[in-house]
Order: sequence, then structure tokens, then C-alpha cells
Amino acid sequence: MENLNLPNHIAIIMDGNRRWAKEKGLDYRLGHKEGSKTLEKIVRYSQKVGIKYITVYAFSTENWKRSEEEVGALMLLLKTNLDDWGKRANTENIKLRFIGDKSRLSKSLQKSMENCTERTKDNTGIVFTIAINYGGRDEIVQATKKIAEMVKSGKIEVDDINEELISNNLYTAGLPDPDLVIRTSNELRTSNFLPWQIVYSEFWFVDKYWPDFSEEDVDNAIKVYQSRNRKFGAK
Repeated sequence: MENLNLPNHIAIIMDGNRRWAKEKGLDYRLGHKEGSKTLEKIVRYSQKVGIKYITVYAFSTENWKRSEEEVGALMLLLKTNLDDWGKRANTENIKLRFIGDKSRLSKSLQKSMENCTERTKDNTGIVFTIAINYGGRDEIVQATKKIAEMVKSGKIEVDDINEELISNNLYTAGLPDPDLVIRTSNELRTSNFLPWQIVYSEFWFVDKYWPDFSEEDVDNAIKVYQSRNRKFGAK
């Protein structure tokens, strides 16, 4: 794989954990568990090849519609993983951060997220962002409310509102927009993931469930990205 023209920021919609487990006759929880192992492997490999940022869709605002049992299992897995990742990420120079509406999450999960952020805040390696209880439209609504409050309080004028101001009030403030978006399990949609940020991203859809996603797939996605000519609307 050529190291020239690497994507600076890769965003991943990790799809197919439940279907992977079902096709193997396994409990869905094992699918999510294998998916978490894959995530750790892919983040570590992405750092190795020189990717600076990776953002993953772990739990959406729509995922609350799943059964109470599955949501509970997912939240428990997230907390267990975060408690572990926070320790190991620090030893591997990985910086962890989170985006999404934390208010609906348990206090214990919020605490684990805070601990991970604090523990890894000074690390200088790959920035690993996890979207938990994240919805793209909700993100834009929340940013709009914050900006409206600024106008209402007289801090800014309506004419001060521009793309930069909106970007600076999103959950992803401080992060560059994704260069490449990967979605597994051959689903061809964005599912409310980073709608503001991915307007000029390249997309790569792979017909493989997330637990089966490999380092070779990362290489293939990067090669596809390197073969494309990003024009950003110019001729």
C-alpha cells in the first residue's frame, strides 16, 4: 500500500454484528463482542499505517428502538470495553474522545467516557472518536439551539452565522471532516451519521459483516481512496 495521499480521517459505520451472529447460529451478544474486537484491531492498524483520525458509529439515537435486553447488553459491553480501552489506549498513545448526547446514558457509562478522555487527553497518536447516542440531525439541532442562544443574548449577530460557526458548535468541533467513509455489510446508506461533515467524503461500501472486517480491508479501502480524484465541487 502506498503511503502517499493517505486519508487523514476515516469514519466507519460498523454494520452487521447481529447478522454475523445469526448466520453462525450464535447469540447476538457474541456478534457485538466480536465486533468490539474487530474495532480494537482496526484502530490499532489504522494508527500503524499513518491514519490520524478514526471515528466510529457505536450507538445511534435510533438504536434505542431495539429491545430493552439488547440495548442493555450493548451498554454493558460499551462500558466494559471503555474501562479496558482507556488503560490500553494510553499505553499505545491513542487519544480517545466521544461525540453524541450523553444525557440519556447511565452515570456509570458517562463516568467511563470521562475517564477515557481524561486519561488519554495528552496522547499524540491517532484520535479515536466513538459516537455514542449520536444522531446527525440531532447534532445539527443542538448546534442550532446553541447559536440561537448566542444571537438571543447578543453575543453574535445573525449575519455572523456561517459554516465555520456551525462547524464549531457541532459535537465534532476541532476534528477535520472525514476524507473516507466506510460502511460494512453492503448497506448503501449513511444512517444519520455525520451528515454535515461528510458532504465531500469518499465512500467505500464493503459486502462483509463488521466482525469479519480486516486489516486487508483497510488497505483496500485506502487504495480505492487513493485512486479517486477529489474535486470538492470544482471541475
